[in-house]
Amino acid sequence: MSDAPYMIPHLQIYDDKSNKFSHDFYFRVEEDIKKSKFITTLGRSDNRESAKLFIDTIRKEFPDATHNCWAFALGEPKDTANIGQSDDGEPHGTAGKPMLNILLHSDLGECVVVVTRYFGGIKLGPGGLIRAYQGGVAHALDLVEKIEKIIYEDIIVQCEYEHINKIHHLSPQFNASIIKETFTSQIQYVLRLPQNQVEMFKATLANTGNGKITFLDTMSTLL
Repeated sequence: MSDAPYMIPHLQIYDDKSNKFSHDFYFRVEEDIKKSKFITTLGRSDNRESAKLFIDTIRKEFPDATHNCWAFALGEPKDTANIGQSDDGEPHGTAGKPMLNILLHSDLGECVVVVTRYFGGIKLGPGGLIRAYQGGVAHALDLVEKIEKIIYEDIIVQCEYEHINKIHHLSPQFNASIIKETFTSQIQYVLRLPQNQVEMFKATLANTGNGKITFLDTMSTLL
C-alpha cells in the first residue's frame, strides 16, 4: 500500500455495527435494456466481511430477482490484493468479471457493487450481457460522489512544558489532532495526522524545539 491519498465513494461502510441500511451506505442507478431491468447498487468497503454483508443485504432486498451479480475491489485503486466477483447464474464470464474489470480500471478504491437483474424475456447474448453489467457499474462510478481517502498515523511527541504552545500552534498547520496528553516531569502527546505530513511535521518540531522535543515509537492506523 502506498502512502498517497486516493479517492473513494462518499459512502459509509456497512457492517454489523451499522444502523438501518440507508442511502448513507449505497448509491444506485437503474436501466432497462430490452425489457430486462438492471439495478446497480454501489457501496464502499475495505474488508471482505463488510463487503459480504453488503452483498447479502442487496440479495435480501431483491430476493425475487433473476440474478444478483457482484464484484468488489477493496483496496486502493487498481489494487488486486483483495478482489472478488460472481456471475450468480449468468453465463460464465458475462457479469462478475466484467464488473470487476470496471472497478479495477477506475480511479476509485474500496468499492463493492451488486447488479440486480430482472429478466424481461429477451436474451441479450454474451456481448449484450457484458455491456449491460459493465455499463451499470461504469454509470454508478461516474455519478457517485467522491472523497479523498487519507491515511493517518499516530505519533508520540515528548517535550518540556515550555514547548506546550509550540505543539498547540503547529499541530493545526499539519492537520494534526491531539489524541492524548500525559503530564509528568515532561509532557507526552499522542498526535494523529496525515501520514504524508509526518516527516515534515517532525522536522518542523525538531527545528523549533532546540533538541528538547523528541519522538517515541509510532503507531500506524487507518481512519
